[in-house]
Amino acid sequence: MIVLNGQDTDVPAGETVAGVLERLGVGAGDGARGVAVAVDGEVVPRAAWSSFALAQDARVEVLRAMQGG
Repeated sequence: MIVLNGQDTDVPAGETVAGVLERLGVGAGDGARGVAVAVDGEVVPRAAWSSFALAQDARVEVLRAMQGG
């Protein structure tokens, strides 16, 4: 279980950031353009998404840039 954007989510420990993004429908490449991920308050670089394993009870925030004014 992790906390994803403030909600308990049934994601097993050891799942990668990339795996969580896939669950959200945010794939690699252009689909992830404008996306930032923080785990326990620390930004995870895009290059590390596929190898960054999440610990039990990790707090994950996925942010997407929006256009507009």
